Amino acid sequence: MTILHTARLRLEPVTEKHYDAMHAMNSDTEVMTYLNAGQPETEEHTRAAVARIMGRWVEWGYSWWALIRTEDEVLVGLACLQHIGGDKAQPHEIGWRLARAGWGKGYASEAANAIVAHAFDVVGAPEVVAVAHPDNAASIKVMTRLGMQYVGMERHYDLDSVVYRLVRP
Repeated sequence: MTILHTARLRLEPVTEKHYDAMHAMNSDTEVMTYLNAGQPETEEHTRAAVARIMGRWVEWGYSWWALIRTEDEVLVGLACLQHIGGDKAQPHEIGWRLARAGWGKGYASEAANAIVAHAFDVVGAPEVVAVAHPDNAASIKVMTRLGMQYVGMERHYDLDSVVYRLVRP
């Protein structure tokens, strides 16, 4: 499993050791404002997510990374390379979710840049897409910083979502 490094973060594949911090983040109603219909995750949902993520690392060789701030080893978020809806026939998708402690510090952009490079240079993805709730200005800002172009509105993960796309150079 691939560990990525940035100036301030270590991106390590999500495993059971990340469960407590992941569940704390995913049960925060402010973190979940634009995710999961705004509802905090249950313990069972987070445990199922960890198991699914670990399975996808084995099956695909990529999935969700825990974003570990190297200065203090704190999990400040999660970011991913996956396929939309978990369907390998769909395009590669990048995504991120930050704990409140990580908001406004550029961690999402930093992690996403590393994941895009990995997607293009190692995985060989022809393109990556990202989806977000249309009101999620922070995520849309990350997408535009990455150079992604607006594609339109589509329905993903039971939400009407904006879709952005970046083609491999």
